[in-house]
Amino acid sequence: MSKLLAFSGNDDFCPGGPVYPNPKDSSVFLSLGYHLDVYFPPRKRSHICAPFVFSEERSEKKHVSIEVLPDECLFEIFRRLPGGKEKSACACVSKRWLSLVSNIRRDEFSNRSSKPEAEIIEKKADAEDVGVEDDGYLSRSLEGKKATDIRLAALAVGTSNRGGLGKLFIRGSNSSRGTTNAGLRAIACGCPSLKVLSLWNVSSAGDEGLFEIASGCHHLQKLDLCQCPNITDKALIAVAKNCLSLTDLTIESCSRIGNEGLQAIGQCCPNLKSISIKDCPLVGDQGIASLLSSAANSLLKVKLQRLNITDVSLAVVGHYGKAVTDLTLTGLSHVGERGFWVMGSGHGLQKLKSLTITSCGGVTDLGLEAVGKGCPNLKQFCLRKCSFLSDNGLISFAKAAVSLESLQLEECHRISQFGLFGSLLNCGAKLKTISLASCLGMKILNLSVPLSSPCKSLLSLSIRNCPGFGDASLAMLAKLCPQLQHVDLSGLQGITDAGVLPLVESSEAGLVKVNLSGCVNVTDKVVSSMTDLHGWTLEMLNLDGCKQISDASLVSIANNCLLLSDLDVSKCAITDLGISSLAQASHLNLQILSMSGCPLISDRSLNALRKMGQTLLGLNLRNCNAISSSTIDFLLEQLWRCDILS
Repeated sequence: MSKLLAFSGNDDFCPGGPVYPNPKDSSVFLSLGYHLDVYFPPRKRSHICAPFVFSEERSEKKHVSIEVLPDECLFEIFRRLPGGKEKSACACVSKRWLSLVSNIRRDEFSNRSSKPEAEIIEKKADAEDVGVEDDGYLSRSLEGKKATDIRLAALAVGTSNRGGLGKLFIRGSNSSRGTTNAGLRAIACGCPSLKVLSLWNVSSAGDEGLFEIASGCHHLQKLDLCQCPNITDKALIAVAKNCLSLTDLTIESCSRIGNEGLQAIGQCCPNLKSISIKDCPLVGDQGIASLLSSAANSLLKVKLQRLNITDVSLAVVGHYGKAVTDLTLTGLSHVGERGFWVMGSGHGLQKLKSLTITSCGGVTDLGLEAVGKGCPNLKQFCLRKCSFLSDNGLISFAKAAVSLESLQLEECHRISQFGLFGSLLNCGAKLKTISLASCLGMKILNLSVPLSSPCKSLLSLSIRNCPGFGDASLAMLAKLCPQLQHVDLSGLQGITDAGVLPLVESSEAGLVKVNLSGCVNVTDKVVSSMTDLHGWTLEMLNLDGCKQISDASLVSIANNCLLLSDLDVSKCAITDLGISSLAQASHLNLQILSMSGCPLISDRSLNALRKMGQTLLGLNLRNCNAISSSTIDFLLEQLWRCDILS
């Protein structure tokens, strides 16, 4: 008997050592009589109904937690959980359990039941989950301090039974405990249906996290990486090899991504449709050329911004961009005139519809004319901060681009009235919009323009902050453009009623949107004529800063405008009487009214504003010092549907 009690070793009853430190202790035995002792450990349940007497040591209960189990055991337990509710419940216990549950992939879960009926139910539930997973319709955005690994793990577990996340946006990161590779791994495990991933300013995540996304989220379609300094070409290569459905790729300010990653994307992603690369110093001609030549048949949108590329890349764009419809080129300081000329002469951009060029010193008259000839289907052209383009180049481009519908010029200081009117006279019959902003070359000139071929297709005219543009030029535009509906002359301090009135009177189609903000010399005469002629079409009128506009204009608006919904009379010479006239117009249904900086508007306008508040959705009363705070509080209480700025 003593040998039996002292037995230990590989053949122990309880491997790992004796159950009790003193196996000969009498407290572990159960007396069945005077002549028989039986070994009976207290952990086992007794089937004898005799009364027991335990010692004090025996009566003490030891509380053992499941936390003593190693991660391997907990993993085996968690992966056998029957459903999403149970998984979420376990994940709420502790950070350790959350980490374990969130790192179990969907295919690692083993839902088994001993009952056949339960097996059928589980199979049906799994089938339904797979269907929802394929949808991936859930979208989440984490910003700043909310972007942590714990929150990502919770999202992965909480959404896994509803198909997982389809879109995930991470903006910024917590400085102390932000998004790392562990958080991305949790998303990769719990959200295999992820289709859109956007990482902005996530410096604590690197290649390892993106490796996990690439291996776990094969349905990824859009990837946006911005200011991710620890992500390199290796991660991009992994994405290219595993995410063959990738259609959109945006890379911005990623200092360790270069040519190798772009080459892999071009070779492995046959469905790539959009590429945007900005401020990546390691990206050069080799990467751009390989990417464009490999994805020539699928690539629709291309954005190349502030890269160390030369004329070679633009030559490749012009030759291989057969499917490209949208092209944006910004800050290409190493590209010269030859690059743009070759791009246009390559005749590969036959389907190009939209072209935007900003801060490219290589844009000259010769290069732009070649682009116009090489892009026969170009409809929208925007040119910003290109100081070497002159009037001759703009006119030549307008002649060549026969399909052009929209022309925008901003800070092109060598463009003058000659270029503007020459473009209008030589453009195709499809031009609908022309916009000039901050072009300092616009000067007051005496021009004689033939009226034999007016631009009847032009519907929208915008000339903003061009200080040299005067009444004479505006009057000639009125003769050239009789079908204008949208007019924006904001910031033209040199124009007066003499220039604006002909434009108002010549519109045959009826003005719809008019912006005269900053035109300090415009008077009530213009507004009166405009409302008389176009009151049945006018929807938006901006008179911000027109100091000579008074109550007479508001009375004219109240009497004639039927469709006006947006009115801005900030910093005008209006009074309570003008506001009252607006309120009395039963047919007027203003939704936006701005009268910021009007010192003559006082508490007397309370009833009028309350009446108009039945239709108002926005009301700007900033810097109206004659209106008391009590009136503002009353309006805030009464006009609960209206957003009031005070």
